[in-house]
Amino acid sequence: MSVHELRQKAGEVSEKITINLGVVDLGQIDLLVQEGFYSNRTDLIRTAIRNQLATHAEVVRETVARKTFVLGLQRYTRADLEALQAAGQKLQIQVLGLATIATDVSPELALATIDSIVVLGAFHASPAVKAALADRIH
Repeated sequence: MSVHELRQKAGEVSEKITINLGVVDLGQIDLLVQEGFYSNRTDLIRTAIRNQLATHAEVVRETVARKTFVLGLQRYTRADLEALQAAGQKLQIQVLGLATIATDVSPELALATIDSIVVLGAFHASPAVKAALADRIH
């Protein structure tokens, strides 16, 4: 699976980040935008990030395989966690992308079924579930 395929799977899901740039770098970006190479600052920055990810795609693939990460989007529903609880099993969540715990999952159910969480990307859950799992999020 390529990094490009991951972006296609992720669809419209995105997270906002903030970066600090020196004024000279920012000026050079604005010059490239003004000259028509990019439509705006975000376009240039997004393109630069994608180029770097493509350059390192093999390292990402190898690391994902070695560390057994789920690549892309992973959603855990209340029914999923209730089934794990009934089976006496627990999750070790490892996701590169987006991990989501459904909003109807109680903090008690999350604590009973999730041993650890490692997410490289974004983790969405209710504030109560995040608080309950705080010591298990790495």
